[in-house]
Amino acid sequence: MSRFLFNDATVYTEEGWLENGCILIENEKIAYVGPNASFPDAQTIELNSRYYLVPGFIDLHIHGAFGADVMDATAEALQTIASRLPEEGTTSFLATTMTAPAEQIEQAVENVANYMQTYNVPGQSEILGIHLEGPFLSPKRAGAQHPSNIIEPNIALFQRWQQKANGAIRLVTLAPEENHGLALVSYLKEHGIIASIGHSNAGYEQVTEAIRAGVTHATHLFNGMSGIHHRKPGVALAVLMHEEVVCELIADGVHVVPEMVRFAYRNKGKEGLIMITDAMRAKCLGEGEYELGGQRVIVRDGKAMLSDGTLAGSVLTLKQAVQNVIDFTGCTLEDAIYMASTTPAKQLGVFDRKGSIRVGKDADLVVLNEKHEVVMTICRGKLAYDRREDR
Repeated sequence: MSRFLFNDATVYTEEGWLENGCILIENEKIAYVGPNASFPDAQTIELNSRYYLVPGFIDLHIHGAFGADVMDATAEALQTIASRLPEEGTTSFLATTMTAPAEQIEQAVENVANYMQTYNVPGQSEILGIHLEGPFLSPKRAGAQHPSNIIEPNIALFQRWQQKANGAIRLVTLAPEENHGLALVSYLKEHGIIASIGHSNAGYEQVTEAIRAGVTHATHLFNGMSGIHHRKPGVALAVLMHEEVVCELIADGVHVVPEMVRFAYRNKGKEGLIMITDAMRAKCLGEGEYELGGQRVIVRDGKAMLSDGTLAGSVLTLKQAVQNVIDFTGCTLEDAIYMASTTPAKQLGVFDRKGSIRVGKDADLVVLNEKHEVVMTICRGKLAYDRREDR
């Protein structure tokens, strides 16, 4: 399908909902958005007003799915993730690493860089770069990151990894209160890389200093960070109080209970929150025993946990996160889509081509039904997933 048309759907454009709208796709791009129209030489997919056409979701924090993990450091693992994510409406993502020995991280980032050059093709979820989560974290907030591999922030080591990654590292989670943390934050800002505070035990003033140095992002808000306390405010309160910081949120009702999701939404709004999954290899595989960052993980009752009960990533899908944030906060479908598509695209600096439906942008599209279930996913103009019963 090099040229095809979606007709008669309810389209979520940058200007709002367009009833009885259509989208023409040509050469992987959106060529027309407007009222129903006829393009005789285009393959036409007839929908109806009960279907919503929305921009593809972007997951800035995902480790794995369907038995594969970024730290496997193989093209096959990345192919598995990229080919299956369209089932949940995810059309692009950041391949996210774990705290591990330096040589393993180096192999993983080099593998992602090689994959992006060779296999990052239309028709599957596009890897937009690397999210380096660790190893520059606080041992006091290790969470499911292996504590024996946590090290102090190190600019020279990061430079080596970025060189191996061919410049693909786009976002770095670190604890800026650790030795040399602020120096690394300043370096990242200077080189156009997102500095994210996460797995951090910083106090309010330390976070404020880190924001002045260049932190603009918070990794999985409330999780792996000092929290909200009336005498000792920590990372969570600080990032909620600073408009310049955009916060990731795992809206599964497990990592963050619905009341706190609602609290975050009231404070940050759709432009200050990003829906993520933080998913690990067990996603979509069911209950059992798995591995994450060299540690044994047990998945049971929708939770992924280490043997001591520590949460270890999630098995959340982005389509479920979108529905959950609607259910938990009472926000509109368009606000939920904004937090799963537009805000991450803007934060990553790719809004010129992703994150909304507009002529000239990548044809990354999702068709939702009345229940907000994913019916079809198009990744850069190619059909990647289709579960229509009438096709």
